[in-house]
Amino acid sequence: MGSSDTKPKEQFVHGVFESIAGKYDLMNDILSFRRHKAWRKFTMKKMDMHRGDTAIDLCCGTCDWTLAMARASESGHIVGLDFSQNMLNVGERKITSESREKQIKLVQGNAMDLPFEDNSFDYATIGFGLRNVPDLRRVLQEMQRVVKPGGQVVCLELSKPTWQPFKGIYYAYFQHILPMLGKLFAKRYEQYKWLPDSLALFPGRDELADIFREVGLKDVQAHSLTGGIAALHIGIKESLHV
Repeated sequence: MGSSDTKPKEQFVHGVFESIAGKYDLMNDILSFRRHKAWRKFTMKKMDMHRGDTAIDLCCGTCDWTLAMARASESGHIVGLDFSQNMLNVGERKITSESREKQIKLVQGNAMDLPFEDNSFDYATIGFGLRNVPDLRRVLQEMQRVVKPGGQVVCLELSKPTWQPFKGIYYAYFQHILPMLGKLFAKRYEQYKWLPDSLALFPGRDELADIFREVGLKDVQAHSLTGGIAALHIGIKESLHV
C-alpha cells in the first residue's frame, strides 16, 4: 500500500474507533465468540512476564491487555499507546479503578512512529490492532526497535480459519451476521462491515510468521487459537553479541 493510500485508511480507522469506544468491549465479546479473554490468558502464559518487566502495548484500545501486563509485572512501567483518545478515556477509567495510574502511562500516538528510544522495553505487544494499521511491517519494525535485545515482540490478532466446515461458518458469520450485530449493539453497521474487509487483506498465520522473520525477529512462534480464528505470534529481538 503506497503512502498516498495510508491517510484515508488512517482517518477512517480513527473514526471507527472514536465512534465505537463505549461499545468496544461488548463488541470484542461478539467478535471473538467471547474467547478473547482466554486468548489473552494463553498469551500471557507464553510471554512469561516477571516482576519489574516493562512493556509497551500498541493499539491498546480500552487497556485490558495493558492492565493484564501491569498486574503480571507488579511494579514495571507499562505504556499503553493508541491513536483514539476516546478509547484511551475508557482505558483510563479502568486503570484508575485499579489504582495503577503510577504504573501505567497512556499515550495518544501513532504505532508506525513510536515516541520512544531504542531498546526501551522488555515487551512490545499489539492486540487486535495490526490489521488496522496502514503498514504492518513498519509497525513490527518499530516494535522491534523499542524492545531491548532479547525482548519479545508479541501480536495477538484475528486470523483466517483454515479447516472446514468451521471456515465456511465463520466467514458467513463475519460477513453477514457481525455487521448486523454491530448495527444492533453499536449502531455502527458500516464500521463493523469494514472489519471483515480488513481481515480479508490481512496475512494468514504462516505468512505473518514469515513477515516477523523478514523484519529480523528470531525464534518466531505462531500459535493457532480457536480453530484459527485468532493467532498469536511471538518473535525475539536478537541479542547484541559483544
